[in-house]
Amino acid sequence: MSDIRETWRVAVASALESLRQEKDLPGDPVDAGTLSAEVPPNPAMGDVGFPLFPFAKVFRMAPPALAAEVSARLAADDALAQFGTVKAVGPYVNVFLAKGAVAGKTLTDIIGSGDGWGRSDALAGRRVMVEFSSPNTNKPLHLGHLRNDALGESISRILAFCGAEVFKVNIVNNRGIHICKSMLAYQKFFAGETPESRGVKSDRFVGDCYVKFNEYSKAEPEKAEAEAQDLLRAWEAGDPEVMRLWKQMNGWAEEGITQTYARTGVSFDKIYYESETYMKGREEILAGLDKGLFYREEDGSVWVDLEPIGLDKKVLLRKDGTALYMTQDVGTAIYRHTDWDFNQLVYVVGSEQQYHFKVLFYVLRLLGYDWAENLYHL
Repeated sequence: MSDIRETWRVAVASALESLRQEKDLPGDPVDAGTLSAEVPPNPAMGDVGFPLFPFAKVFRMAPPALAAEVSARLAADDALAQFGTVKAVGPYVNVFLAKGAVAGKTLTDIIGSGDGWGRSDALAGRRVMVEFSSPNTNKPLHLGHLRNDALGESISRILAFCGAEVFKVNIVNNRGIHICKSMLAYQKFFAGETPESRGVKSDRFVGDCYVKFNEYSKAEPEKAEAEAQDLLRAWEAGDPEVMRLWKQMNGWAEEGITQTYARTGVSFDKIYYESETYMKGREEILAGLDKGLFYREEDGSVWVDLEPIGLDKKVLLRKDGTALYMTQDVGTAIYRHTDWDFNQLVYVVGSEQQYHFKVLFYVLRLLGYDWAENLYHL
């Protein structure tokens, strides 16, 4: 498109120069390099506009009249028709580019340049971390994960192509109540079985356990939830048998998820695990509580007041002291900035998580992390 814009820039300059000569006006020939190209404020006004204010004095014409005269000359040039149409809009000569010509020229350039077409150093010196995928080890990747994988990989490659240093990261959500629900179902309904014994992909087997828990909880919801919470507390206490089962089922889930990544061409520079970051988040929240940044409810849970950002409030630690997604995301973000001093961290996550990230970024700013201003939810 840039070459076709240049074609029009030269054409406008040529029309101005012809008019200057016809009027026998003094001065230097009109140089295309002196013409600025702008994007009209409304697409209905054209794709590119050339302001003629700077030439009004030389031509002794009002800018709108000069634009109308130049536009008429360009419209009469049949050779330019293949590149688009022209229209005077006030003091501007506006051009509607021929989309077919733009596409054809672009394809020709791509074929001629090969894989290097479009490469630039526009983002040289920028360090951008991109987080995407974020699987849970209680089920296989679903369509939402694949959507984020495609976006994350594409964005990472585009940024790198433009000269940025890119660091792709993943956070595996391998702990928490949802993981314990799959573990509980395994204990109750699948004890002793393996993906091989059932003839299914390993992450699918773990997902089947999670589905079974949901069936179980429908019959006895309070009992099922209480048992899962007991299992979570046992995990956080380091119970040997619970840890053994957790490692086994996480291994099955990760094996299957890794196979899916290999099939879809997805890779990461570093993988973080919630089980390794959530304690950092918990420590930060408790430190913030001591500083008066957060507050404790009567039941013992810890909350943050979100009124300064137009929201209500958000729980950061449950009444029993266990962590939530928000807690681990706080810890993970801090570890990431320590590991790789980024200029920007982009979270490629579905739009349904807008609230979560708005709160996360605010909590990190409250905790005094200035780099939280450079976090972005795509």
